[in-house]
Amino acid sequence: MSRTGNNPIAIPEGVTVEVKEDVITVKGKLGELSQEFSGAAVKVEDGQVFVTRPSDSKEHKAKHGLYRSLIFNMVQGVSKGWVKELELVGVGYRASNQGQTLDLALGFSHNIVLDLASEVKVETVSEKGKNPIIKLSSHDKQLVGQIAAKIRSFRKPEPYKGKGIKFVGEQLRRKAGKSA
Repeated sequence: MSRTGNNPIAIPEGVTVEVKEDVITVKGKLGELSQEFSGAAVKVEDGQVFVTRPSDSKEHKAKHGLYRSLIFNMVQGVSKGWVKELELVGVGYRASNQGQTLDLALGFSHNIVLDLASEVKVETVSEKGKNPIIKLSSHDKQLVGQIAAKIRSFRKPEPYKGKGIKFVGEQLRRKAGKSA
């Protein structure tokens, strides 16, 4: 039995969940998300969402927990939202934004300019003596994670000095370097 898939999803106040054929739509104060599903049955009863599978085949077992997690992320996103924070570690690394345009100075010959989707809110925090921080927030967890991974891929943290773009709170595996 799938432990994740069998847990019901509580629907918070102000969130509506609709199931029509093979599409589930979740609406809340922060936005609206929809997801197609197959290989699982979704029911909304008594302020909770239940995900069941039609059989114990390998495909249905795999999709059971997957769709439960996706629906849970959608419900959390439209009610509370998702936030990812990235930290720029390195001398001269800077970040600034004008609206939905993010401008990154990461030690290359030119700045990297990134236009972000309208669903994602971006905020840059630069304090003297601290590393710059980029805050990405949205109701769509997949979109925030994808954009954060794209930004991180421009300058991944290296293991010797720890320079690069890392998630706030991420533990890096450091190496010793040369021994004299």
